[in-house]
Amino acid sequence: MPSGPVGKETAFSLIEGEGRVRSFHLPEVTAKTLKPILKAQIDERSYLTSDDGGEFRKLRLKDRAGGYGTVNHSAGEYVRTGNFHHTNTIEIFFSILKRGLTSTYHHVSQQNLKRYLAEFGFRHNERMALGVNDQQRAAKALRGIVGKRRFPLCGQSR
Repeated sequence: MPSGPVGKETAFSLIEGEGRVRSFHLPEVTAKTLKPILKAQIDERSYLTSDDGGEFRKLRLKDRAGGYGTVNHSAGEYVRTGNFHHTNTIEIFFSILKRGLTSTYHHVSQQNLKRYLAEFGFRHNERMALGVNDQQRAAKALRGIVGKRRFPLCGQSR
């Protein structure tokens, strides 16, 4: 019996210390697919923390100017005290994402996964904990529809 993510799509997310998240739909999580994302999205002076996944070891992140730390989940380590490395924040985001996708949408197609990731990223980034109230969030969502497709009013032909 196969184990792991057989038949599932792959998402990779980055989360800042303040809690803002960016997500990407990838064909697979490998050093080759992660390297361009990390280079484009993260300042070299930023400190990074990840789990002990092999794909991160291949990226030689320890050589970064900002530094790099890991937590070893396979050894039961979830927070490295002293310099307080953890991946709990991103794991919480993925928990909310998975729960939302399975309970609300039930099925997410490969072609639309990036849209769902963007929706959940927006919800996460525009929340009360980051100082965004309901009115501000709604206004920002409405600004996001400007210039998008238009549909005719009822009774009008296309």
